Amino acid sequence: MGDGPAPGPPEHQDVLGAEWETHRPAVFGVAYRLLGSVADAEDVAQDVWLRAARADLRAVDDLRAWLVTVAARRSYDILKSARSRRETYVGPWLPEPLLTGPDASVPVIVDESVSAALLLVMEELSPPERVAFVLHDVFGFEFSRVAEVLDVSVPNARQLGSRGRRQVVKARRSVVPASKAERERVLTTFRAAYEAGDLAGLVELLHPEAVYVTDGGAKTFAARKVIHGGERVAEVMVRVGRRWRPDRIDLVEVGGELALVFRREGRVYSVDTVEIAGGLITAYRRVINPDKLSHV
Repeated sequence: MGDGPAPGPPEHQDVLGAEWETHRPAVFGVAYRLLGSVADAEDVAQDVWLRAARADLRAVDDLRAWLVTVAARRSYDILKSARSRRETYVGPWLPEPLLTGPDASVPVIVDESVSAALLLVMEELSPPERVAFVLHDVFGFEFSRVAEVLDVSVPNARQLGSRGRRQVVKARRSVVPASKAERERVLTTFRAAYEAGDLAGLVELLHPEAVYVTDGGAKTFAARKVIHGGERVAEVMVRVGRRWRPDRIDLVEVGGELALVFRREGRVYSVDTVEIAGGLITAYRRVINPDKLSHV
């Protein structure tokens, strides 16, 4: 791989500096898709930059692939240890919101695989399956390179990728993504009903079998179990809205889709993503863990 500790020559540093900003979105992107954490992905990107700055890359013919491979290896190590931490996480765990579109502070590669819904689907995969799926299906890597990252044979890497793909396809088969226009209409109407404390209006927007998930991570008040049923969800939202009345609710692109950002007392209180089918909200997911909102 040519990623030893010896620092490269000055001309190499100049080339790396010039190309790093081009490839950084891919480095950050693979880490975020594997870890579901902006903070961890930023740490991985910094680690990759330091590794590259020390390496002699003159023999590397595809710098992007080299950088993404290093990022995937580091993310895979973190992902394996994160599994045990998730088991002790207080309440439901949701991916850390990633701002995209005009609100993103840094360039981000955007596709369905950065949406909260698909990240949660990938959370059900084993770490090797997730790595194989992301590298092959999202980034287009050959299974020979996937095998190198996972330290398995090429046939095993291909099998892991196939298993991951089947699970993702199965989970998403019945879901037809709402158009941007429909999503904006539903969220705008929802925002008005929420601000007015309009219980009936919220019930009309929620699917009868809608689920409401809140991620507080024991850092703030949040439901520690998933709430089921449109009417029940609406009742909880009205009650929470009265207790924690937002100063402002903005429509912001998160993970490539429009979402709601609630602000109170000059700071972000929550980032809420939704799934919509047939004009109704089927899943409402609220991140209020302050550790996951510091970058928003």
